[in-house]
Amino acid sequence: MPSSLLWAVDVFGRVYSLSPTSQQWDLCKDAQLEIKRITATQQCCWAIACDHQIYLNVYASDVPIRYQEETYENQRWNPMDGFSDRLLPSDRWQWSDVTGLKHQPLDSFQLPSDNWEWEADWYVDENFGGEATEKAGWTYAIDFPASYTKDKKWNSCVRRRRWIRFRRYKARDTWAKVSEQVSSELPGSLPDPFSDISCGGWEITEEPMGQISLWAVTLQGKVWFREGIHHQNPEGSAWVEVQCPGEVVQISCGPGDLVWAVMWEGHLLVREGIGRDCPKGTSWAVVQSPSPEFGAIHVAVGINVVWAVTKDRKVWFRRGINSHNPCGSGWISMVGEMVMIDVGVNDQVWGISSEDRAVYFRQGVTSSELSGKAWKALTSLRDGDRSSSRSSAGSLASAGCFFSNEVTVQNQGSVTSDMDMEPEGATGGNPDAKEQADASKRRLPKVTSDSFISELVSDREGQPEKHEGTAVAPIPEEEAETEQEVKVAPAVVLSLSPSGRPDHHWSNVDLEEAQGRLAGGRPASDPGDSCSLSSVATYNLDEPYGADDHPIWAWVNGGSCAVDSHSQLNWFNSGVSSAQSMSLSVSPAQTAAWRKQIFEQLSERSKREMENFRHYEQAVEQAVWVKKGTMQWWRDWKPYKWVDVHFALEQFCGTDGNKEGIIFIYYTFNEEKKYLHTFINEVTILVPVLSDSKHTFAIYTPERTKQRWPIRLAVSTEQEMHDWLALLSVSCCDSRGIQGPPSKQAIWSVTCKGDVFVSEPAPSLEASPYPMPCDQMYWHQIGGHLHVIECNSLGVVWGIGYDHTAWVYTGGYGGGFFQGLASSTDNIYTQTDTKSVYIYENQRWNPVTGYTNRGLPTDRYMWSDASGLQECTKENTKLPSPQWAWVNDWTIDYNVSGGTDKEGWQYAADFPTSFHGSKTLKDFVRRRRWARKCKLTTTGPWKEVPPIPLSEITILPCMAASKLEHVPLWAISSKGDVLCRLGVTLQAPAGTSWLHVGTDQPFKSISIGSAHQVWAIARDGSVFYRGSVSPQNLAGDCWYHIPSPPRQKLKQVSVGRTSVYAVDENGNLWFRQGLTPSYPQGSSWEHISTNVRKVSVGPLDQVWIIADKVQGSHSLSCGTVCRRLGVQPMEPKGLSWDYGIGGGWEHITVRGNSTEAPRINMPSMLGGPTPASGTPRSTPPVSIPDVMNGNAVRS
Repeated sequence: MPSSLLWAVDVFGRVYSLSPTSQQWDLCKDAQLEIKRITATQQCCWAIACDHQIYLNVYASDVPIRYQEETYENQRWNPMDGFSDRLLPSDRWQWSDVTGLKHQPLDSFQLPSDNWEWEADWYVDENFGGEATEKAGWTYAIDFPASYTKDKKWNSCVRRRRWIRFRRYKARDTWAKVSEQVSSELPGSLPDPFSDISCGGWEITEEPMGQISLWAVTLQGKVWFREGIHHQNPEGSAWVEVQCPGEVVQISCGPGDLVWAVMWEGHLLVREGIGRDCPKGTSWAVVQSPSPEFGAIHVAVGINVVWAVTKDRKVWFRRGINSHNPCGSGWISMVGEMVMIDVGVNDQVWGISSEDRAVYFRQGVTSSELSGKAWKALTSLRDGDRSSSRSSAGSLASAGCFFSNEVTVQNQGSVTSDMDMEPEGATGGNPDAKEQADASKRRLPKVTSDSFISELVSDREGQPEKHEGTAVAPIPEEEAETEQEVKVAPAVVLSLSPSGRPDHHWSNVDLEEAQGRLAGGRPASDPGDSCSLSSVATYNLDEPYGADDHPIWAWVNGGSCAVDSHSQLNWFNSGVSSAQSMSLSVSPAQTAAWRKQIFEQLSERSKREMENFRHYEQAVEQAVWVKKGTMQWWRDWKPYKWVDVHFALEQFCGTDGNKEGIIFIYYTFNEEKKYLHTFINEVTILVPVLSDSKHTFAIYTPERTKQRWPIRLAVSTEQEMHDWLALLSVSCCDSRGIQGPPSKQAIWSVTCKGDVFVSEPAPSLEASPYPMPCDQMYWHQIGGHLHVIECNSLGVVWGIGYDHTAWVYTGGYGGGFFQGLASSTDNIYTQTDTKSVYIYENQRWNPVTGYTNRGLPTDRYMWSDASGLQECTKENTKLPSPQWAWVNDWTIDYNVSGGTDKEGWQYAADFPTSFHGSKTLKDFVRRRRWARKCKLTTTGPWKEVPPIPLSEITILPCMAASKLEHVPLWAISSKGDVLCRLGVTLQAPAGTSWLHVGTDQPFKSISIGSAHQVWAIARDGSVFYRGSVSPQNLAGDCWYHIPSPPRQKLKQVSVGRTSVYAVDENGNLWFRQGLTPSYPQGSSWEHISTNVRKVSVGPLDQVWIIADKVQGSHSLSCGTVCRRLGVQPMEPKGLSWDYGIGGGWEHITVRGNSTEAPRINMPSMLGGPTPASGTPRSTPPVSIPDVMNGNAVRS
């Protein structure tokens, strides 16, 4: 089930869900209950049924919900019996909890409800502090209570052992009744029947993941809070009553700490004091109704918004809402009349109109404009609408009705609309039509008073009369609006027929009645009574309403619908095209016959035309086309500056069918017209360049790569840049014969902007002693946005975004700005990414005013970046690119290395030095970091792998001919946990589940070699080797500590076939010496190079790095792709570096390139056989020794 769903309930109590990417409401399969209210989260949804009881629906998942019950068995030693259950009167219970104060025998544990089941019987826990106990799980101590040990000593007089039993929650994807048990503080008191419910609170500051606050209102106006709701206990533990100053009729809880309620008198209550330590809050504050004449009947809250509906159906917006001011500052009247309203996780708003009972979505809601712009109705179909329409049309045709070009149907006045009050002019004075409308209206279900809060408290006599015959339309927001002035937007919800009357939906129509109308009705020439066959539908009378009727909704909830202003929603397209709705019913046999006839006619025509021209000589066409535009070119000689140029791409097709092209840049120098030209097949990469002022991209060729100076071009808009990049990329791929997705041997890389590039390695790339220079490699872009990427030779590719979301490669190509032929039609998915932008507020202390923003002339900017060299204020800090959008405001970041005080400040003696979180007498400067999140939405051949956020991944490098049933994949979570992915295969690269590998401290880097050797680096820079990892034991046995290089802290490691490389925090590259099959942990570290950012070691022990400050390069070349030359079995360290593409590279992986150069057959001096050309080198076996050079840490 998708994690983002919009839930709704119709007036018949049926529950529907709608995904943001779907065009159809899905009916909840468990239809045995009639639901009145529903509230949802990302993991489950709660509802109130017709019996006024609360039910829970937990979404199905591969991870079971398990809860551990435990109790302790206690014994004391005596000289007669030894250890026995005969305890002293002052001792604890024989069966107790861990404190010994609560009596807990095994038979006292009962299941909380029928929704749970026991997994197995009780068993003894034989693990104590990560170590195994001797026998039966006993731990010993001198007396109760004391420190226990697993070893029995001479003075051990008491002992205990822990018994464990797991229970599993079994009610998944079904409505399960929630127990009415109340808190032990109120024994014997049961809550009254419930009338309203709302859940939220999962984003309370520092609240553990999975905690949910559930609020409920009873028919007597009391408010109850459900305690103990978390991942392992979705039902919660008990109800606790929350005292209120009056009777409450409705309540709303937001994702954060906002809770509002509506009182019977029409005033509103705001819960104050909600926090991590007190989720129920401490007190209520009263807020007056938005309208002095009409009280409030409904309220809905989000993160920073509050919406309300009054008795006259008017919608109100509360301004000034935030966590520090939950009461807000004032009300704003909004356009629209709603029965109820609801707010989602991103402050998006839905409502149910009082006119047509349709679900409306508030468009234009952003972080800067929380009130939105206009209402728009959801036109998504209900589950079964398409099949009902097709079957109805077919049944009418089979009844003996034959049609030519037109179908005459009954008068529009014979059907009824879904609106509560039908305009008098809709029947047109036809008594038959009026009677038919009344009869059809009587068949509509009665909306009972308990379906809406408004029915409980609204004053019907005080309502103003509705305008008859007025169409409901999305209207732009205004501060005030009168009842007489109704402005209709261009997009009208209820369309009018040519005769000017409302074009009502068709209701339940009897087949015989329809035939009678067709036989004796008005003439077919009347345009108001003519339509296609598919417009006439018949339904069983026991159906609530027909498939073409507008559904009458009673409740809507967006608590689990994670959409925002940039989300692509399919809710406003019904999914049925006009051509389909106007087409006649055609049987499959007729369709097959027509297709066969058309195919035969086309084949005969093609054969006839080809015969007439068979004697003609084959013509050869050489087409040439040119694409021109104006750009700016960065002149790479003095004076360096941007120059206006004319850019042209000339592409042609030669006699051999190959597509070639030339790039021309026309410029003027000293009043003389000149030009530059580059052949398309010489271009090695086209890469966007991060720039604050211009939309620039760079064109590299082998010659310009050696010069470290590409062709830099700038255009006026980002869209124009993307168009040129897509066109040039397709032209380069065509000239090199590259089509389709990347191969399994491809080399993947990521730029500092998050763009993904791939290169197809040639066999000569690893040839020795004369390999192909890496500056001649061609790189082309793949859609998507990533921060880290890893692959292997079997085609398994994973990536991690800036927000630590894991993505798996789907096998497609294109996406992003690549459209049409440059992108595959399938395996392309929407990809989102978020990251934080940081700025620093700096202050200096002076004896008069203390810390202020007045620094010394030599100080850094008072608002700057991390280095202090660039001024960065809240106002002038821009998004990384126009593709990003802000999602929140600036907030103080407390998660800073070195710690902070309560206000987020870090202190130091001067700029720049190391900062710490506590102030001392010698600290004269301080700083604090501000963060603001931004979000990017794009498309690419990547699919999300939920739910654990990751920071590092590694995949076993192997040869292309390897046959692995399961591909080993290791990862590190964003919290530093080491994980092993299970079920990763070529057919299912995403795997199935995670296996946690125990560690003593959080890790930050991990890598697995070809022989299953696993190396990792902890966050403190220490190095570990995982022992006994094999295909049969994927997780290994224990960690061995490996000494780090002297006075260095490592940050990244990469393991190949027989070599291990690591990078420290100062940019030094280290090689691990002494690696042998008998000692795979090695002996010492050897320094190789400096200014290294990342390293990647491939399955052939090839070494590639991302280097900074390459000699002879310009500032653009920061982050240069380099390859180690001379790497041989006898010289694993290599000899020198080959500099490749330079400019803004962040990450590279060559762990998928196992392409070996063909070997040259040389005559054997001993006369023995010569290995065949192209035979791959075998991987030396690596065994795990019994005794290793290192400290073993058992996990």
